[in-house]
Amino acid sequence: MPAFQGILLPIIWIFSSSSPLSTLPPTPIGKTKSEIIRDRLMEKHENAPSIYALDFALDGYETLENTLDKQILTLIDFSLPSTERRLWIIDLVEEEIVLNTVVAHGRNSGNLMAEKFSNRPESYQSSLGFYKTGETYIGKHGYSLRLDGLEEGFNDQARSRAIVIHGADYAREEFAKVSGRLGRSLGCPAVPSELSKEVIDLIKDGSLLFIFADQEEYLQQSAFIQDRSTD
Repeated sequence: MPAFQGILLPIIWIFSSSSPLSTLPPTPIGKTKSEIIRDRLMEKHENAPSIYALDFALDGYETLENTLDKQILTLIDFSLPSTERRLWIIDLVEEEIVLNTVVAHGRNSGNLMAEKFSNRPESYQSSLGFYKTGETYIGKHGYSLRLDGLEEGFNDQARSRAIVIHGADYAREEFAKVSGRLGRSLGCPAVPSELSKEVIDLIKDGSLLFIFADQEEYLQQSAFIQDRSTD
């Protein structure tokens, strides 16, 4: 399999189909739910999300799950460089990480690292926070997925800014091997062109996407997470 291909990663994750997080068995003393989940991931897979990012993602999922149409959680960790596979799609019903791949950030957010974020039109920066996935369409980047930002002041302009998931050749790992980083978008979380249809079809129509970075302003002000920035 080429190096840029997504990875199908089965995991053991004992959630119920009705409420995946609320039925997790009692946690051992000193362990959080996120730590237990990550420990299970690490038993089989080296490239699991960080416990820090996963904590926030699960906070938001627990808060928003009754508004969602799919028990799919997508986590993008923009605290990692664009050369790393920093997007995870987790199917909570099938109890597996379905896909793990690289993802590009906005061109004005940074080069190798995404360091600046904005909700402003024409900022060409990525936006942090929780999104609900919308409908698909065919646009200038081909098959694409609209996103609705759920956090006022952080990403609620996503639809009007045309922040969508789409494929791009500059978001392939082969591109990064030549340039030292992925190419950059106008603010969209762009994925490898050969994986874009698979990614979009997995998460379209009402699943939760969380774009994370260790940014103090967001972590302190988001309505959907517990601030652990001073832990």
